Amino acid sequence: MFQKLVSHNQDLNLLVEKGYAVSFDSNYLIIRDIPYLNESKELLYAAFICKIVYKDAETVMQEDHQVFFTGESPCDVNGMLIPNLADRPATLTLSENCTDLIVQRQFSNKPYVKGVPGNFEDFFKKIESYTSIISGPAMELYNVDPYTFNHKIDIEENSVFKFQDTLTSRAEIVELSNKFKSEIVAIIGLGGTGSYILDFLVKSPVKEIREFDFDDFFIHNAFRSPGKTENTEFKKKKSTVYQERYDNFRHGVFLKTQKIGTESLELLQGVTFAFVCVDNGESRAEIFEALISLGIPYIDVGMGLSKKSGTLSGMIRTTYYPEGSAQEVLDKNLSDLSKQRDNLYRTNIQIGELNALNACLAVIKFKQYKGFYSSEEDFYHTLFNISDLKIVSESIS
Repeated sequence: MFQKLVSHNQDLNLLVEKGYAVSFDSNYLIIRDIPYLNESKELLYAAFICKIVYKDAETVMQEDHQVFFTGESPCDVNGMLIPNLADRPATLTLSENCTDLIVQRQFSNKPYVKGVPGNFEDFFKKIESYTSIISGPAMELYNVDPYTFNHKIDIEENSVFKFQDTLTSRAEIVELSNKFKSEIVAIIGLGGTGSYILDFLVKSPVKEIREFDFDDFFIHNAFRSPGKTENTEFKKKKSTVYQERYDNFRHGVFLKTQKIGTESLELLQGVTFAFVCVDNGESRAEIFEALISLGIPYIDVGMGLSKKSGTLSGMIRTTYYPEGSAQEVLDKNLSDLSKQRDNLYRTNIQIGELNALNACLAVIKFKQYKGFYSSEEDFYHTLFNISDLKIVSESIS
C-alpha cells in the first residue's frame, strides 16, 4: 500500500521526500517521530494520525482538518500549553502492526486564509502546519526535527477486501471490526434470504465465507437477490453466479454446488458459525443434525406469507441455536422440520424486501453474538409481523 499511495498522491510523496516518518495502517496516514515539549519542557516524541478517504483505488484525500496525537498535551518553550489546538482526549484503535502507537489526544486547528478559517489543501500542507505548531518549540529548544526518513513500507496488510475499507476507519470502529477476523461462516442455501445474507457478509471482514447451494439460477431468483443480473447468468448454478459477482470485491469466498447434511461433515470442518436458509423441512433437519454434531452455532431463517382479503400477511422468523444449548432450542419446535410437498414449496410466497429484512435480522443477531452490536438480553428467537410491523423476541434465560 505504501508504494501505491506515495506514487499516486503528490502530497504524500512530498511528505516522504522531505523526510517525515510516513506509514499507513487501517486506512490512516501515520507520521511518527514528531518531537514536542511537555509542561516540564522535556523533549518527547509522538505521532500524528490522520484519516484517509479513498477517492478511488489509488488516490486519496483528507476527511477533515483534524489529527490524532499519541502524546501528551504539547507545550511551548516556557512549558505553557500551546493554544488554539482544541486539545481534547481521544482514543483510536489501530491494527496489531501499530501496537507502539497509543492515541491520547485529538487536535483541531484550521488554517486561515486572509483571516478566514478554511481547509488544508492536502496532507502535506496539513502535516507541515501541525508540525510547525507542535514541534516548533522542541526544534527551537533542542535543535531537533521530525525528518528521520523512518518510513515503514514493509507492513503487510491482511485485509480480505480488494478495495480499501475506509468505512471502518472513518467510523473509528477498527477494534469492533477486528472481532470478525477469525470467523469462518457457512451459508447453507442461496435463495432469497441466503443471497442477501451473503451480500451482507461479503462486506464484513470475516475471514472466510463458505456458501452451499446446488440449484440453478432462474429468472425468479433475480427478483429476490441483490446485485446486477446478467442474461448469461440464467441456468447457471447459483454458486457459480454469486462466486462471479463477488470475486472482484474480496478474498475468501468459496461457493460450492453441494448439499450439506450428515454425509458431508468434512465440508463444515473449521466453520465457526452458520446460517441455514432452506425452505425444505427434511433438508433443514439433516443440516441441523450436522451442525449440532460439530458444535457449530447457527441461525435458521424462515418466512411464512399468505394472501388474505387481497393483501399479503405473515411473519419473518430468525432463530438462533447457540453452541452447547442448540438442542434445547430445537426442542421448542420453532423451525419447521416436517416433510413438505413439492407443490407447496414451489408456491411459497417470498418477496425481495422481506428476504432482505430477514437477512438483516439474521446478520444483526450474528454480530450481536460476536460483540459488535450491543444486546440487552440474550434473545434466541425473533418474529417480525408484517401486518403491524412489530418485532417480538424471546430470550434464552
